[in-house]
Amino acid sequence: MNVLDSEKMAGILESRGFLSSSGDDADIFIFNTCSVREKAEEKLFSYLGRLKKKKKNRKFLIGVCGCVAQVEGERIFKRAPYVDFVLGTRRFFKIGDVVRYLIENYGEKILDVEMDGSPYPPEIKEIKRNEKFREYVLIMEGCNNFCSYCIVPFTRGRERSRKLENVLGEVKRYIKDGAVEINLLGQNVNSYRDPDGYDFVDLLSEVSKIEGLKRIRFTTSHPKDFNEELLSVMVANKNICKHIHLPPQSGSNKILKLMNRKYTREEYLEKIDMIKSTGIEFGISGDFIVGFPTESREDYEKTLSLLEEVKYSSIFSFKYSPRPNTLAWRKFQDMDEKIKLERLMNLQDFQKKIQLELNKSKVGKVYEVLVESISKKGDTLMGRTEQNYIVNFSGDRDLIGNIVKVKITDFSAQTLKGELFSM
Repeated sequence: MNVLDSEKMAGILESRGFLSSSGDDADIFIFNTCSVREKAEEKLFSYLGRLKKKKKNRKFLIGVCGCVAQVEGERIFKRAPYVDFVLGTRRFFKIGDVVRYLIENYGEKILDVEMDGSPYPPEIKEIKRNEKFREYVLIMEGCNNFCSYCIVPFTRGRERSRKLENVLGEVKRYIKDGAVEINLLGQNVNSYRDPDGYDFVDLLSEVSKIEGLKRIRFTTSHPKDFNEELLSVMVANKNICKHIHLPPQSGSNKILKLMNRKYTREEYLEKIDMIKSTGIEFGISGDFIVGFPTESREDYEKTLSLLEEVKYSSIFSFKYSPRPNTLAWRKFQDMDEKIKLERLMNLQDFQKKIQLELNKSKVGKVYEVLVESISKKGDTLMGRTEQNYIVNFSGDRDLIGNIVKVKITDFSAQTLKGELFSM
């Protein structure tokens, strides 16, 4: 979501005649921020501090946008008075007007963190697209779930969805322009509700019918809303990637209840069994928080046992981070950092062993891979299977943006290695 917001801001500014720059000599520095964890906020103010000295020697604008801007608002000016503008998550579309005004009125400041009361997200077509073969498409934003640890409802507001026809129109434009893969985005895509009554299953089904669309992904699903109807649409349509990101957060019913997740471990596992019963190879990923307040050793071990039972192809795992305004922040005392860190490292080691075994079983198989880029090491190509497995293999960089067949020859815990396959 933040990547897409950044592309929109860059697109709006470029449509006004500004040029993108990644150098230190830029005339405008814009920080688009996340506040899901405290560490991201700390990074922001560290980056801002580096610009403070430079601003004494020349004129340039500094702007803070996104979730930290929404939560902190005017406090950003107090902590970093050299910042020129602060725009919240539902006001970033004004960035073109804001920047132009401040250029003409240098020294003034602008703060706008109002929660736009419109029932729909703004329709923004000025998007600086960095990868035309793979596109992100917003379908809804905001969240009404209020998990006790999560700041998103306070930074992104309540749920609101785009009209079905607008989503379909955007996808068709991207396909016409060469897109291979579309990723439908929302804080909880399952909560999508078109004003005319269409739900996410309807939307996914309609998107899958668009001629020329080879791959569809979506992020993220809340386990309480994942159902058989959605799974049936995924199974029935070849161009919907067989990857489910279904974040459990914990394997303990006690902790799940305190987190206000609205499902039990048993109900979660029923959905996993439903996915596995299709007989189709799905990649299943999840998010986990360790060290949530009151988490006992037994609670933690139940999370480890959930990892073992589900056998996730990948996970994102974090230490609990108290976030302002959340119920857990108001109600509970944080756990000792050393305990949280120890549990996190142990969980990641535990998952690494699971992924090694899973990836070992893939050697010899042939997968269709969308080639995304040169690998981090720079000596191979990197791409993803429809199950979201990362694959590195040798090939010409002209393959980037294309789907090719790759035979798996080797593996590590994080990636698969392979070679181009031809019959």
